[in-house]
Amino acid sequence: MNPPSQRRLALLSLHRRCAAVIFAALLTPAWAAAPEAAAPSSAGLAAFKVVGDGIPDRLGAAGDAARGRALIIAREAANCVLCHAVPDPGVHFSGNVGPSLEGVASRMTQAQLRLRIVDSLRLDPRTIMPSYYRVDGLDRVATVYRGKPILDAAQVEDIVTYLGTLR
Repeated sequence: MNPPSQRRLALLSLHRRCAAVIFAALLTPAWAAAPEAAAPSSAGLAAFKVVGDGIPDRLGAAGDAARGRALIIAREAANCVLCHAVPDPGVHFSGNVGPSLEGVASRMTQAQLRLRIVDSLRLDPRTIMPSYYRVDGLDRVATVYRGKPILDAAQVEDIVTYLGTLR
């Protein structure tokens, strides 16, 4: 292996460890349910049905792209820029652990995007990306998030709508 590849692997490993430490306090799966299962079972959350590798139906009202953009670039609840590069002039620093969000709407449908936000663990139980709308079957959840999702249904739809503009 040549030195640049070793350096890149070391940096990727460091980024993954840092992200894992940050997200471990929020969400760590006991294990995800079968992909076609309807969810969630917790009171107060919108029910949804996973079909294939996506959630075709909205969790509620149509999202707002401007609110979705604000959630994506904010370093608060969603904190997407911690791991993902975002094609936005307002973002001066973003992560590179996850895939870039540039052109994501050209690569995935809204249903696929929705599932990745709602419960990314269904697709890859080893992912460090949190399941933003899942509350059951998790352990080591931060006290502030116990029994409630990181994002509500409207916020999920706002992010899906914004990501849908990134062609």
